[in-house]
Parts: sequence; structure tokens; C-alpha cells
Amino acid sequence: MENDLPARAAAYYRAYVDKDRAAIEALLAPDFHFTSPLDNRLDRAAYFERCWPNSGVISAFALENLVADGNRVFVTYDGQGEGAKGFRNTEILTFRDGQVIEVQCYFGWPVPHPAVPGGFIEPAAMAATTSRE
Repeated sequence: MENDLPARAAAYYRAYVDKDRAAIEALLAPDFHFTSPLDNRLDRAAYFERCWPNSGVISAFALENLVADGNRVFVTYDGQGEGAKGFRNTEILTFRDGQVIEVQCYFGWPVPHPAVPGGFIEPAAMAATTSRE
């Protein structure tokens, strides 16, 4: 599995669903960093303080795309929080020696999509539906 980066990426998301801190600890390099629209290059300690608690409410990830490109894996998924609406994100996981050294998270839309098929919503309404804090 060390050379199978998509499988290692899938294990990262499985750790959230399983609430398996030891599994994710083993996957993340000591110099790991996390970036999202709300987080600017959090180090490993800040990631575990700010992001890992979300594992408590994550019940599923449907991994739609796991595409390896060199030492990176591009992942698009639909996530499900327990008792909450779903969400769709894309992330880029960068690996070194089989461990994740960086995650870049790009927020998508809520699931189900707030616009009717063929329709759209105004940007201000979308901002209100995708707020993470």
C-alpha cells in the first residue's frame, strides 16, 4: 500500500469515518500542513486541534475521484455528517515516503445542491449555505 497513493488517500478519509486517530496519525508526516478557504497552512498540531474533531460527526465519504499525479492525489468526495446535510469538496493530498505532507481543501456545494436542476442561486445565498463556521 505504500506505493499505492490512492489507497493511502482513501485510508485518510476512512480514518475520519472510523474515528481512528491512530490511523490518521500514522498517515500524516511530522511536517504536515493543511490549507482550506478558512485555514492557512495549519501545522499538524493545529490541524488536530481544529479539524480532527469533525471526525466525531462524519458518518461517510463517497469518494468519487481519486486521481494520482506523481506524489499527489486529487480527491473529490461527497461527505455526510451525522444528522446534517451532506457536502461536496475536492482536496489535493501531497505525499512523501508514503505519508501525507500537505492537504489543500476546496469547499464545494452542499448536498443536495441548493439550486434546482438547470437553475442557479445568487452568490450571497450560496455563501450562506456553504459557511463552515
